[in-house]
Amino acid sequence: MTLTELTTLMHQFVQSKGWYEPSSPKVQSPRNLAASLAIEAAEVLEHFQWRETVTQKEELAGELADVALYLLQLASVTEIDLEQAILTKLAHNQTRHWPEP
Repeated sequence: MTLTELTTLMHQFVQSKGWYEPSSPKVQSPRNLAASLAIEAAEVLEHFQWRETVTQKEELAGELADVALYLLQLASVTEIDLEQAILTKLAHNQTRHWPEP
């Protein structure tokens, strides 16, 4: 499945919950989505607090999916082509020189 198809499914879900309505308690603004993305990323990190290995793989998968969904939504509402942004960043990173540890 492509990012475009995943974004469409994400929009259908958000629409079905009424979160695009102006009176929604979960307004889909860039600021709210960026905050939610950071919160979900912190929840990913919780799975590694005090350990180096994953002990609850299904729960981690759910948190990773939450991060991805918020990322897709944030890219969409800010009109960023995430596929192109990723390709551009990968190409840029190919030209970077990474310091040795």
